[in-house]
Amino acid sequence: MSRMAADETVGRSSWAGHPAGLSTLFFTEMWERFSYYGMRALLILYLTAAVLEGGVGLSAEAAAAIYGWYTFGVYAASIPGGWIADRLLGQYRSVLIGGILIACGHFSMAIDDMRTFYLGLVLIVMGTGLLKPNISTMVGSLYEEKDPRRDGGFSIFYMGINVGAMIAPLVCGTLGQRVGWHWGFGAAGVGMTLGLVQYVLGKKRLQKALDRIEAAKATPPPGPSGEKTPRESFTRAEWNRIGVIGILFVFSTFFWAAFEQAGSSLNLFANDLTRNSILSFDFPSTWYQSLNSLFIIILAPLFSALWVRLAQKDREPSSPAKFSLGLLFVGLGFLLLVPAARLSGTEKLLVSPLWLTGVYFLHTVGELCLSPVGLSVVTKLAPPRIVGSMMGVWFLSIAFGNKLGGFVAGFFEILPLPQLFGSVFLTTTVAAVVLALMVKPIRRMMGGVH
Repeated sequence: MSRMAADETVGRSSWAGHPAGLSTLFFTEMWERFSYYGMRALLILYLTAAVLEGGVGLSAEAAAAIYGWYTFGVYAASIPGGWIADRLLGQYRSVLIGGILIACGHFSMAIDDMRTFYLGLVLIVMGTGLLKPNISTMVGSLYEEKDPRRDGGFSIFYMGINVGAMIAPLVCGTLGQRVGWHWGFGAAGVGMTLGLVQYVLGKKRLQKALDRIEAAKATPPPGPSGEKTPRESFTRAEWNRIGVIGILFVFSTFFWAAFEQAGSSLNLFANDLTRNSILSFDFPSTWYQSLNSLFIIILAPLFSALWVRLAQKDREPSSPAKFSLGLLFVGLGFLLLVPAARLSGTEKLLVSPLWLTGVYFLHTVGELCLSPVGLSVVTKLAPPRIVGSMMGVWFLSIAFGNKLGGFVAGFFEILPLPQLFGSVFLTTTVAAVVLALMVKPIRRMMGGVH
């Protein structure tokens, strides 16, 4: 895009220097994440709480297995969700129906009955599978192919995710731990309902993006000599770019296996082994779940501006390099937790809340290097007519990461915690080094996409 064209595009924008539709998607995802993280903050604590306390009374290993399968399902459902949107419903209706299913799922969990509890989990899995990949696809489609604002737009969108995720544990977590578990689950459903209302009201802002998606699906790509290729075949360059998505998929899985300990082993560490008080003020352990999102709200605009500034100087790290940094920082978070785990084990102390605060800060830096960049790079690398399906494939990496993370969290009561957290640090650090060594060949496969 020429400088003049880029300036004209910015001039037509009407929300924080970005297309107006970004506001609708920002608030839809904000409320969806409010519902998801509000319930997630309570899930493993509810499953492990004693029956007399209103919980299920499961061991940490059994609860982590349920947690892992649930979070796996939430993201694995993005595969059929992307396909359904590409072939049947379209992105807009998929997100709408998905949000309705999610709200119904949370309200089902608000009923004090294990049958409706598990029904609610299934409904949330189905709904998130429809909503999650397709709302990200719409964000990418707000921008022209070479619009330099795309990565910045995804960072702003990511900030919206974390506004909801920050508020959720404070509201749903407090209700769940101080009033009753099912009150917290119900509050999550209210949040999703609010998101649906503003999504329907803001549909007109999305029309240009939806038209662009449909036009891309209907237009086959040019072949090597300029001729049109068949509808479902791909050029060699497209296959190379799909291959890059596959490579980054593997490293994304390692990242999320570590990062998603937040809702499982780190949640249990906060509840059982951390002093949950500041001065004389006691707070629910679920409040730690807000730290990551608080840090993202503070840092996301800085990262967005940083990538733009470095791009202007032709010094911006490539997407694979950013992924490597993400893995490194998530590993450093677990390294920081090793001495805290030793204190809680050998000294039998409730450790300071500053340990987990530091962990979540490092994890946030890693997340900002990897997660919004991953969403953006898939929309840039995937052939336009299958971008919804490829976004679903991308979320499958998060699904595998969550399942692997649930397996790791199952060792919380089995392995010494310094050994458990140290192993996570070593795994992610080795993955970061391996990916750093692969940056140059991966960039060649990307064919000019940064």
